[in-house]
Amino acid sequence: MCGIALLRLLKEPGYYQQKYNSPIWGLKKLNLLLEKQHNRGQDGAGISTIKFDLDPGKRYISRYRSNLPHSLKDVFAKVYSKFDEVKLTNPDKITDANWLKSNVAFTGELLLGHLRYGTFGKNTIENCHPFLRQNNWKTKSLIVAGNFNLTNVDELFNELVELGQHPKDKADTITIMEKIGHLLDEENDKLYKYYKSQNYSNIKISQLIAENLDIVSILKSASMNWDGGYVISGLFGHGDCFVMRDPWGIRPCYYYADDEIVTVASERPTIQTTFNIPHSEILELEPGSVIIIKKSGQIIKQNINSPKEKKSCSFERIYFSRGTDSEIYQERKALGNSLSEQVLKKIDHDTKNTVFSYIPNTSETSFHGLVNGVQEYLNRVKISKILSTNLDELQLKEILSKKIRVEKLIVKDEKLRTFITTDNERDEMVRHVYDITWGSITAKDTVVLIDDSIVRGTTLKQSILTMIDRLNPKKIVIVSSAPQIRYPDCYGIDMSRLSDFVAFQAAIQLLKERGLYSIITDTYQSCKLENTKPIFEITNMVKKIYEPFTHEEISHKISQIVKDSTIKSDVEVVYQTIEGLHNSCTNHLGDWYFTGDYPTPGGARVVNNSYINYYEGNTGRSY
Repeated sequence: MCGIALLRLLKEPGYYQQKYNSPIWGLKKLNLLLEKQHNRGQDGAGISTIKFDLDPGKRYISRYRSNLPHSLKDVFAKVYSKFDEVKLTNPDKITDANWLKSNVAFTGELLLGHLRYGTFGKNTIENCHPFLRQNNWKTKSLIVAGNFNLTNVDELFNELVELGQHPKDKADTITIMEKIGHLLDEENDKLYKYYKSQNYSNIKISQLIAENLDIVSILKSASMNWDGGYVISGLFGHGDCFVMRDPWGIRPCYYYADDEIVTVASERPTIQTTFNIPHSEILELEPGSVIIIKKSGQIIKQNINSPKEKKSCSFERIYFSRGTDSEIYQERKALGNSLSEQVLKKIDHDTKNTVFSYIPNTSETSFHGLVNGVQEYLNRVKISKILSTNLDELQLKEILSKKIRVEKLIVKDEKLRTFITTDNERDEMVRHVYDITWGSITAKDTVVLIDDSIVRGTTLKQSILTMIDRLNPKKIVIVSSAPQIRYPDCYGIDMSRLSDFVAFQAAIQLLKERGLYSIITDTYQSCKLENTKPIFEITNMVKKIYEPFTHEEISHKISQIVKDSTIKSDVEVVYQTIEGLHNSCTNHLGDWYFTGDYPTPGGARVVNNSYINYYEGNTGRSY
């Protein structure tokens, strides 16, 4: 779920100084593009720039990465400090864009930024993007940053080894970069041999290679066997750049172009806000496509991998993406609204003695949708009573005065992602993330709290329920705007262990309680057998674990799991339905977390591996 931001300045450096009165207008815009996507990365940040047409001997690539707690701030503090030095030592040059380009780092026409959302592995500086594959030939230099996870890194790594390479790491970023880099080298060598046979000078050959690199073919060949969700961005040393998207459209990507800039980002509102662009002018990069911006400024948009059935990630919309996007805002409200009937049943339609609230921060929008849905019910009740009897003024006022009780019960002190924090830190962390508003509940009240999702149940069990119970409500209803997360994700956030999911725990407990343990063992054997098949024939065998139970039975068992023995109030958990999800996020049907319907062949293999690991007691990752 990382964030990317690419910015290509199409005009000469002095143009932006003259029009916008800023010698580093492009850098400031890149900074804002990344800041507006900071929700996508708290574990690291990095930027890289390329300068065009510098004399040999001058550094034309700049890169800085940070994994400090405030990494984005650290990156741009480092960059901006170079301009502070110019103000002190050469104040007359600070508005000379051409001089700055020749003498100060990060003043290039091509800018790339990345925000890292670490999901597994080490959080070292080496894990931060952009990655650099440098060469004395500009056309062989490559910078890569992306938002992706691949399910078949082992196979791709072995392909590199078979080529005779010795990759320094097995990470998917290194694997992708080296595959593109290998094909880039081959393309360079092929063109060099051809132009050399035509008796061109080496300097002229370099120019011709830069103009005629077949980037489309390079990327098409490189990505032919990639299985997973990805948006990959890359810069070539000579000035061309690209952004490519997976054929299923799993990971998001948007772009905008005019006569001054071309920009690509992971989220639409980031471009809207940064450049004050209307929603309608910002386009989605189609699945399987690449957008290439040549050094000349020419824009090429082409399909390089046949698009599959579009499966854009719906969990992206529920949790990760900024809610300021008009479509995401409406989708989140719809998710909350669709839950109103279930919630009303859980409170016996007693709105008088129910307080509605939400668990910050991303659930606030769905909370408004839920309240709207309950308010619509209350309005219907009012209309029915008014129309059914003759009322005096006092009775009419009493009916009209009925309203939904809304309070802000939970305060989040710090935005911490407890559901992907390391196991040994999570328990302690969740106890201190939230605080409550005292004096807002009576002993007769039911509290309804909506959250964007309930993944492990850790925060509920060890923090939320304990705190709300101190207010002494009669009942606590926890509502998830997302359906039950039953299966691993292998395309974005790394949720690879089935045993972590409270829905899976609930299903396993129900199987044991009802004497259906044979399903647990049979599923293990089925998963082992299934994963011996060719990759395109593998299906998800873990669905058998959930088949004996209804949606409500799983939810009820989750209610029992998350309720600690110290909780005095009754507790019930309500989950979004799959139908409600699809009706709310109509254009984003990637629901593999919830249904187990993986869009790529590698996904089914991953979920089977995950179950095998669970059954065998292996706590490692499933891919």
